[in-house]
Amino acid sequence: MASEEPGELEALWARVIGQERAVAELRASVEHPVHAYLLVGPRGCGKRALARAFAASLLSAGCTAEDVDRHARHVSTEQHPDLLVTERVGAAISAEQADDVVRAAQRSPVEGDRKVLLLDEFHLVAPTVAPKLLKTIEEAPAGTFFLVLAEEVPPELETIASRCVRVELGPVPPEAVRAALAADGVPPEVADEAALAAAGDLRRARVLATDPQLVRRRRAWFDVAADLDGTGATVVRLVDEVLVLIDEAAEPLKVRQTAESAELEDRVKELGERGSGRKALEDRHRRELRRHRVDELRFGLAVLARRYRDAMAASERPGPYVDALAAVQATAEGLVRNPNERLQLQALLLQLPALPPTHG
Repeated sequence: MASEEPGELEALWARVIGQERAVAELRASVEHPVHAYLLVGPRGCGKRALARAFAASLLSAGCTAEDVDRHARHVSTEQHPDLLVTERVGAAISAEQADDVVRAAQRSPVEGDRKVLLLDEFHLVAPTVAPKLLKTIEEAPAGTFFLVLAEEVPPELETIASRCVRVELGPVPPEAVRAALAADGVPPEVADEAALAAAGDLRRARVLATDPQLVRRRRAWFDVAADLDGTGATVVRLVDEVLVLIDEAAEPLKVRQTAESAELEDRVKELGERGSGRKALEDRHRRELRRHRVDELRFGLAVLARRYRDAMAASERPGPYVDALAAVQATAEGLVRNPNERLQLQALLLQLPALPPTHG
């Protein structure tokens, strides 16, 4: 009796959650693909999972079922010899990385007659670097496919974007996040809380779902507005308390990263150090920790914003709450540009009016 379990390739497609339209669009493209695709959507929406599934389909086209599974397995760990993944090393994809991409595009595939170049976080490419890649992406050699991933398309990338088939992804819908967490065995009440806090970012939701302190952190942020008394000493205390909670919130992510590092070490023992991607994994882990911290701050500020939005809606004199809401939003937007979290939060709380205690 034949197994009803999905094959490795189908399992890759199934990992793309809540993006049915984008999945259908790329699955329909497998038979007659073009040279370049631009996947645009917010962080955590599943762009990279979608790119892996599409890359595996491109690289295994025309293969036997056994070979399709083999290609999919290697792509799933991004260890396929004909899949080149480019991630920024510093603040942006550098000129040196762009030169590497151009050279890789000219090389012949290792296994078959196709290769895939996956360029992640392309919205962070340095402005002077994009022109280096334009001609290569526009005139890719036969059998070479570019999968370009970006959270947005800034003006300096519009020319490259115009050479790609653009596939739009949105935040993962809350019900899809909850369903995915339920499938992972997460209890319903935890899944609800994590889905709310993750704001459409499934990867973050999975981290939060393993964090027993999530409800405690939300409560702490919710209570901030009621604890304000107009004094600097109270502001300093409140900021110190939420920053300690943010430090603690990174622990589940660190646990997952430790597991990924252990898996890498197992692969190194089996296949050798060459091409293992150790440096790329270490760099990704550092970026993930920084992003997780920013996400935690934005989560807390979103809780605060809801408090003042509710107060504004219930007040006959909403002016102070309108100003408070604007201040919270400005702080959230400034987190990327100004890394001094403590000073930003202290400056914010000194501006905010106190709110009466309530249950949240």
